[in-house]
Formats: sequence, structure tokens, C-alpha cells
Amino acid sequence: MSHVPGASGRPVHTEIKMSALAEIPAQSAAASLSGKLGGLPRAQMLRLGLGIVAFLAVVIVGVVMGRQAEWRVLYANLADKDGGAVVAQLSQMNVPYQYAPGGGAILVPADKVYDTRLRLASLGLPKGSVTGFELMDSNRFGMTQFQERLTFQRGLEGELTRSIQALSSVQSARVHLALPNQNGFFREQQKPSASVLVGLQPGRTLDRAQLAGIIHLVSSSVPEMSPSAVSVLDDTGKLLSSASDGTTGAVDAQQLQYVQQLEQQYNRRILDMLEPMVGANNVRAQVTAEVDFSLTESTSESHKPNQAPEVAAIRSQQVSEAGAGNAAATPPTGVPGATTNQPPAASSAPINGASAPLAAGGGGALATGAKRESIINYEVDKTTRVVRGATGVIKRLSAAVVVNYMTNPEDKGKPVAKPLSDQQIEKMTALARESIGFNKDRGDSVNLMNAPFAVEKTSLGELPIWRQPEVQDLAHSLAWPVGTLLLGALMLMGFVRPLLKAVASRPTAQHGAAAGGQLDAVVANDTARPQLPPPIKRGEPQPPTVHELRLTDARQLAKDNPMAVANIVKSWVNGEAGA
Repeated sequence: MSHVPGASGRPVHTEIKMSALAEIPAQSAAASLSGKLGGLPRAQMLRLGLGIVAFLAVVIVGVVMGRQAEWRVLYANLADKDGGAVVAQLSQMNVPYQYAPGGGAILVPADKVYDTRLRLASLGLPKGSVTGFELMDSNRFGMTQFQERLTFQRGLEGELTRSIQALSSVQSARVHLALPNQNGFFREQQKPSASVLVGLQPGRTLDRAQLAGIIHLVSSSVPEMSPSAVSVLDDTGKLLSSASDGTTGAVDAQQLQYVQQLEQQYNRRILDMLEPMVGANNVRAQVTAEVDFSLTESTSESHKPNQAPEVAAIRSQQVSEAGAGNAAATPPTGVPGATTNQPPAASSAPINGASAPLAAGGGGALATGAKRESIINYEVDKTTRVVRGATGVIKRLSAAVVVNYMTNPEDKGKPVAKPLSDQQIEKMTALARESIGFNKDRGDSVNLMNAPFAVEKTSLGELPIWRQPEVQDLAHSLAWPVGTLLLGALMLMGFVRPLLKAVASRPTAQHGAAAGGQLDAVVANDTARPQLPPPIKRGEPQPPTVHELRLTDARQLAKDNPMAVANIVKSWVNGEAGA
């Protein structure tokens, strides 16, 4: 109970039940805040409103930008026809899309890339500017044989183009086939040929194996097409495929690439042999190979001497005989004597310098005046040899090897570089020669030198934390949320909070008046309560009760000193009534 002096000089009992003042805190706080806000100057009220509006705008922008989807590439480098079909289908599917700068790609939200691709693939999009054998599905009635053959050729060209574009190094390709008409004369039939134009990816090249694969892919897809009839060009017009017979005398890129691969292989052999002895990064080797790509062809024909009669092969034999009748009627001729009366000896043909007897007819002597001739032709041995020299023959190898000084620890533990001994250098030189297949007759040379390496110690420091990829990705993902939070906190702490603090700490007369008005409303409440006596009938004067006296004093106090009443109510609300 609190005793406050009244205007009449006697104490006023201001004890009021808390049940009657239960609604005073909320109403008094609202009235106090409205009174304080109403007492602010117009400029501060404008600043407070702008700060609240700016804070709400920052929060809304941050939420919207944070929920905005990240755009990813759906398809890139599409033809105009395919791009229009894809965009039309995306509009029907209600999938948001936009174009990349320059119009080179179609972008969709990151969470819908794979789903959209699968749905478009089920619809056959993108079809691609290259058509294959699906052209055969739309054959019209009444199509001529020429149109059917032309459609088949276009379909085959499209299928080959798709296969070549599947290579990782090829960005685009075009295939042109020349398929001649076949007739009934086998000797007059022409062989098919093909031309391939490839566009390579930036920074990519076709090696020898890939180029040979493209050539054999095309030649194997067309019947009776030779690999030499396939020409491959790049997008700059340079011929990548050369004639298989090697008739071109100029050194092309494939030959230079072959030489480089050969030299790198020999360098690797030397390093693999010497690095285990002196350590990694302590050997430098450089091999120069002279390769002969010229194609030589020689033809030789040799004849063997005549063989013996028993092993000689007879090609043809001709025997002719002529007689003059009875031998007794033949008059003797010649020089009289013993030599003339002897029968003639058998004739002979020289074979390898020796004479072979010619058999006489009937095994006896010829009659007088008879003539016999025999001509025998033997097979002559003949050998024809054609030798073609292989291309890419190594003419000479030159190797230069430098070995670093050996580092040995001293007694104090400090490393000291020392040169190699002559025996070690000689052994390493022998190993280098054996590793590259040294040939003295070919003119190969290997020079091994021992010298200290001037190595600069450069320490590669770690990347700063702001340049690390994972940190950049994290910052990119948290940029909008964190930025929005910081900006909102800045607006709240810089504009709204000082104004609210000034409003809360400002005592105004309106606050006291509002509190007094609330107290008057409570005191003036004449609602019947259970503890009060029943009402007295009208016309019967009754003395005022103690409760009525207290209410009268409280009304008078609220009118005379509203600030004191407000402080009393405030002490009740804060739990200080017992004091």
C-alpha cells in the first residue's frame, strides 16, 4: 500500500487491484510509443521512414537474388534450324531460357540442364545439320533410280560425317563421295574416291594414327575404294593425307612429326639409363636424327651359265636328214687315202665348253651323199629382282649428353658438388651409346660432358587464399546472401536503430498525459464487482463507503498530479509495489 498526500492534506490510499489494471501495460506502451513518435520532428520522422523502407528493400532484393537460379549451357554452336526447334520446344515445356553473349549458346537454369536434355533427346532434338540414312525413310512413290542412288549417297556421306565428328579432335567435318556408275565392261569400270574436310578443335591436331584411321574408315565404308583414293584436308585447305606411293618429294608435317617422335624416344632411352645413377634432373640429353625419306627402286636381271646336258632343260629340238640313194652307187669322192676311207665322226654342240656327241641316225654311219642337221634350243636361266628402299631410314644419329656434378656430403654434413671421374664418364658414355644403338659405320656420334648445373632455386609459393578456386566458388555462392545481410545490418544500425533509441529515451508530456488518461479510465470505471455491496435503492441516502472514498481520492490525484500516478502504475507493472 502506498500513501500519497492529497490536495486536502489527508493521505490517499491508492491501492487498486491488479485485475483491474491488467490491460494498462500494453495500452500504456502503445500510447507511449505513439506519443514519442508523434513528438519527433518532421525531418527525423522522414529519416526513420526512409531507413525502414531501405532496409525492407535490401532484404527483398537479397531474397530474390539469392533464389535466382544459376544459368548453365544447354546446347552450344547449334545450327539456326536446330536452335529454333529447341527454343520452340523449351517454350512449350515452360522452361526458362536465355542466350549467351553473342548468341553462341542456349542457357537454362542449372538444376534443369540434364532433365531438359533428356526430354529433348526423347523428342529427337537437336536433329543436327547432318542427316544420315534416315533420308531413306522418306522415299516418295515414283522415285527414279538416279534419285534413289543419290539419296543413298547422301545418307552414306552423312553417316561418315557423324562418325568422323565423334573424334575428340574434330569439331566439324564434311565428306564428299564420288561413286561412278558401274557398267558391264569390267575393264572400263572406274574406282570410287572420296574427299574429307575436317575442322579441328582449337589447339588440337591429328596425329598419324588418327589420320590413317579416318582414311581407312572412309575406304572401308565404300566397296572397292582404295585408301590411296581418300584425300583429307583441314579447314585451312592444307592436305593432311599424302600419296601412299611416296611420289611427293617434299617433306610434310607427318615426316617432321616422325623425326621428332624418334628423337624424343632416343632422349628418353638415355635418361632412363643414366638417371638412376646420378639422380633425377641431373641429366640433359639431346639427340639429332638424320632420316632419309627418299624412295629408291632398283631392277636387276642376271643370267646363269649353261648347265650340264643331263640337267639342262631343252626348250625345242629340230632334226633334218637328206639321203642320195644307195651307198654303193655313190662314187667315191675326196682325196684318196686312208683318211678318206674312214666313216665321218658324230657332230657335237658345245655346252659349257664341252662337246656333246650327236647321235647318228640308226646308230651307224651315214650313207655317201647323205646330210643330217640337228638344232637344239636349251632354256636359259634368268633372274629379275626389283628392290625398293624403305622410307624413314636413319642415316645418322648424334647425341649430346650433359651430366651434373655429383653431390656428396662432407664430414660436417654440408653437401659439396664434385666432378665425375674419367672411368665414370667412360662408362656412362658406353651406356648412352648402347641405349641408342650406336653404329660406327653409319657415322653416329655420342658426346658426354660432365659440368655443374646452374639451377636457380625458385620456390613456388602457394596461391593466395583469395585466388584458390574453391574459395572463389564459395565467395561467388555467398556473395548475395552475405552482401544483403551486411547491407541490411548497416541500414538497421546506421539509420533505424539511432532513431528508435532517441525515441525510446525521450520523456514527453504526452507520455504522462497518456498514462493519466489510462488511470482516469480505470478509476472512472464503475462496473459492479462481487466484493462491493449491492446497490442502494434510489432515493435513499447512504454514506460513502471506503472504496468510494478511495476512488474519489484516486481521481483527484490523477487530475492534480498525473505524473506521480503514472510512476506509481509503472512501479506496479515492474513489480515494485511491495516496496
